[in-house]
Amino acid sequence: MSLNYSKKVFELFQNPKNMGEMKNPDAVGEVGNLQCGDIMRIYIKVGKKKINGKEQEYIKDIKFQTMGCIAAISTSSMVTELGKGKTREEAEKLSNKDVAEEVGGLPPIKMHCSNLAANALKKAIESYEKKENK
Repeated sequence: MSLNYSKKVFELFQNPKNMGEMKNPDAVGEVGNLQCGDIMRIYIKVGKKKINGKEQEYIKDIKFQTMGCIAAISTSSMVTELGKGKTREEAEKLSNKDVAEEVGGLPPIKMHCSNLAANALKKAIESYEKKENK
């Protein structure tokens, strides 16, 4: 079976952005898919900055570690690019569709990778919020 990946998917697979473990993250989100074996881990550091005169938290730094296929690594890289610098609320709204569109589309059989990437970021944010509300 031949999968038609976009040029962007191959680019991100060969030169992923924000890849690696983060020392002392504020939170980590981890997801996996038992059927395909992909595992994604997103690390975030949260900072504060004034936005429209109001102090808000934003994703100051973000990294990922992924064990998986070309699509899994590419979508992990893309979700970190999309999430970096965004407020928590903006980052939480990123969807698998946003991720898939930004990598130039994915074959239907690989769309679950964009779901995993978006969900890993959401889990990292949820984990941070739980820590903050303790």
